[in-house]
Amino acid sequence: MKLGVLFSGGKDSCYAAWLAKKEGHELACLISIFSENKDSYMFHTPSITRVEEQAKSMNIPLLIQKTKGKKEEELTDLENAIKDAKEKYKIEGIVTGALKSVYQASRIQNICNKLNLKCLNPLWQKDEIEYLSDLIKYKFKVIITAVAAYPLDENWLGRKIDKKFIEEVKFLKDKYKIHPAGEGGEFESFVLNCPLFKKELKIKNKKYSGDGNSWRMEIEV
Repeated sequence: MKLGVLFSGGKDSCYAAWLAKKEGHELACLISIFSENKDSYMFHTPSITRVEEQAKSMNIPLLIQKTKGKKEEELTDLENAIKDAKEKYKIEGIVTGALKSVYQASRIQNICNKLNLKCLNPLWQKDEIEYLSDLIKYKFKVIITAVAAYPLDENWLGRKIDKKFIEEVKFLKDKYKIHPAGEGGEFESFVLNCPLFKKELKIKNKKYSGDGNSWRMEIEV
C-alpha cells in the first residue's frame, strides 16, 4: 500500500514509518505540520523544521503544512495536508505514531474515514518499556528535545535514549506516574539516525530555553 507518514521527526513517527516499511508498504511521502503553537494538542513542535534534513536522509518527499495551532481548528489544516498528499502522491493510507493518545488517534482516524484512507497505527497500545528497548535494539539514535513534567529539567535535554535512560524513566513511572515514552507530553524527542536514514544527522548547534520543569532545545543539524 502507498502510505503517507504523519511525521514530526520524533521517535514515534520514525519508528512507525520503519515498521510500516518492514511490513512491505511503500512510504510515498512524509507529512509534517509546522505549528505556531508550542503547546499544540496535536502536533510536536521542538525543532520541527529539522524534519527537512531527516526527509533528505530518507530520500522521501516531504509535504509541509503550516498551522496557527488553535485547538480543533488545527485539524482542518491537518486534513488539508492529508488531502494534498492523497492528490499529489496517490496515497492509500496514513501511518501515525500514536501510542496511547485517544485524542490524537481518534481525530486522525476521523479524517482518514472522511478521505477514504486507511489509518495505520503500528505502535498502538504497545508496552512502553518494550518499545523503548526496541528503539535501542534496532539502532534508533534518539535524543530528548523538550521536557514538561516534574521532576524533569534542563539536564534531560540532549540525552540519548539508552539503557540508563530506560532505567530512570521506569523509576519515574513508578514514583511520579510519568509515561516512560513521554506519551503524556512529559518529553519530546528527535531522531538523529535510524534504519530508514542514509546517513546519521549531526548536531551543529543547539539553543536552550525554559525554566523549572519546562524546557526546550532547538537544534541545527
